[in-house]
Amino acid sequence: MKAKVTVMLKTGVLDPQGEAVKSALGSLGFDGVDAVRQGKVIELDLAEADAATAEAAVTEMCEKLLANTVIESYSIELA
Repeated sequence: MKAKVTVMLKTGVLDPQGEAVKSALGSLGFDGVDAVRQGKVIELDLAEADAATAEAAVTEMCEKLLANTVIESYSIELA
């Protein structure tokens, strides 16, 4: 089973990388971009076949390592 974890900074947390990308886009002539938030995507290949068990395991991974839950939120997609 495959899992995709998307990690983003929580709303209200300053995103300097997003601001840098927004500024660079403006410098390249892309003036219609009002805001940019940058995050990360983590893809996992899991041996687990049961979706509920896999989601529980990935949630634990996110809580312990993959996301800093103080300032980041995450979403999980299983396929």
